[in-house]
Amino acid sequence: MHTKTPIAYGATRLAVSAVNTAQMALAEAYINGLELPDQVLRGLFDTCMPIFFQYFPSLLAPYEWVLTETDHTAPGSRDLMKIQYDLPQDMLNPMLGESKLVYPKYSMGLWEKGAANLEESQKQMLDEVIAKLEIQDGDNILDFGCGWGSVANYILAKFPKVRFTGINLSHHQCEYMRQKMQDSESYLSSGRFTLYEGDLNDAQFTEKFDKILSIGVFSHIGNLTNAFQKLASFLTDQGRVFIHIITVRTPNNISSVFTHKYIFPHGRFWNYDAIPSHNKDLRTIEKWYLNGINYSKTIANWLQNFDDSQAIVKNLDYGMDYAKFRRIWRFYLLWFVANFASCDGEYNGNGQYLMVHS
Repeated sequence: MHTKTPIAYGATRLAVSAVNTAQMALAEAYINGLELPDQVLRGLFDTCMPIFFQYFPSLLAPYEWVLTETDHTAPGSRDLMKIQYDLPQDMLNPMLGESKLVYPKYSMGLWEKGAANLEESQKQMLDEVIAKLEIQDGDNILDFGCGWGSVANYILAKFPKVRFTGINLSHHQCEYMRQKMQDSESYLSSGRFTLYEGDLNDAQFTEKFDKILSIGVFSHIGNLTNAFQKLASFLTDQGRVFIHIITVRTPNNISSVFTHKYIFPHGRFWNYDAIPSHNKDLRTIEKWYLNGINYSKTIANWLQNFDDSQAIVKNLDYGMDYAKFRRIWRFYLLWFVANFASCDGEYNGNGQYLMVHS
């Protein structure tokens, strides 16, 4: 987008402003009570998104900061915790799914290998991560942005000599894991799991890690250069890093005014080649694009679970009227089901990157 002439770039930004206004007008009308059947809303998304992805991707960059690295590694991270990750656990558990082995996991499940349900899709996704990162028993592993400990619990169950450290900024998620660390049935209680509550920038460790992984977090990272420098400092000389993110195969990174305000403050979907283009401290030795249909099916399951659990979740505290909260989340989930399925999943999907020291 920055390769355009000043006049063309200015015209594009004006067009972006118009798209932003229209998007928020629709979203906030729906949030405030406009009655639109799901099939109408989904039809609108199904019609518009292929046009944007294929012909006008620059209109999907609502702010100039979406296009380049920001000064801060993770701008708006505290707002993100409040809006997204510190929601009532009794709402998130039934929506995302929770079992003895797979704790709530807020990232893509892998469906293309024949998974029959959400839990199976999440297990197959984690099995693929293990294979691609070449995790071996006895590895010392760091998980940057470890969520509710789902990845840690699953890997610790499979490898009895692995040691695992999780970094997490969300106090609510850390409290969930601390409870599991006291539960004898959880692998987080094995004595092989260490939890670090805090920001990546402040983290310090006395030993280095054989493997570092990060599932989903880099959509909230604004400065890849700084983040990779920090992760490289934690990695053994022959160690490997595995990053899984939402990505787009468009010329520019994308975001939206709706998700910035209501769902993922300062979040963005990095262009598929953004991570390999950064090779100062870590370099990419292999990358994979996972078709967006995988994430579309995952989110469709979350939406169904969310709708099915209304009897429970409607009585929880969201800091706002529940009817409004429900509409915000249904708009978000319906949109993303369509977004990732758009153009047969070839534009908006997930990227996976295997990295080593430069």
